[in-house]
Amino acid sequence: MRIASVMVVLAAANLINNWLARGPLAYLLTCVATTAVLLLIARWDGLTPADLGIDAAGVRQGLRWAPVLACAVLFVFQLLLTVPAGREAFRDTRSAGLTLGQMLWRVLVRVPIGTVLLEETAFRGVLWAMIRRRRGTAWATAASSVLFGLWHLLPSRGLNRSNSAVGTVFGSGSAGVATTVTAAVVAMVAAGAVLCELRRRSGSLLTPAAVHWAINGFGYALAWAAPRWWPAA
Repeated sequence: MRIASVMVVLAAANLINNWLARGPLAYLLTCVATTAVLLLIARWDGLTPADLGIDAAGVRQGLRWAPVLACAVLFVFQLLLTVPAGREAFRDTRSAGLTLGQMLWRVLVRVPIGTVLLEETAFRGVLWAMIRRRRGTAWATAASSVLFGLWHLLPSRGLNRSNSAVGTVFGSGSAGVATTVTAAVVAMVAAGAVLCELRRRSGSLLTPAAVHWAINGFGYALAWAAPRWWPAA
């Protein structure tokens, strides 16, 4: 019943964010409100801050892991930017047309307070802890990762049109969209499993949250910078 309640809340938030929400504040409010509801369900289920990885010990552990992992993500991105094929992956129309202020809003506000807060609380916090208590760690990681992949089904529909590298690989048209969405969901399932493992090993929700922010935040910043610093030939 309580796990089903979490899934219903997430489904509603996903639909609102992808079909109904208009403007940056609407997205942010939806994410924050959904996070609050999920934490109430977690309390109803009897989960403690330690179960969610947000107790004092978890926060301390996360603060140790977070800077190292965020720097590792940035280092990998910098390596990609040293080669033309890697730079092509950062050519994304969703970021290229942003002003500096809009890019900073996404990196410093929308991603950490919206995307990361909701998704980490939902998939590596509440759902993972609820399933883990009932079925064990393997089930928790598998189930939350699959749901994390499905969460990205709607947002990935236009990926082959907005990202030149993805469009080149998967093509355009309905077949290209279907292939892109499938690949994106599978990739997010794998990413979810990695983030769950970071959550398990560190005992902190801040650890996967830091990696999640680094990938999205640095990704936005570098996709904004790529066409300005490395113009296409």
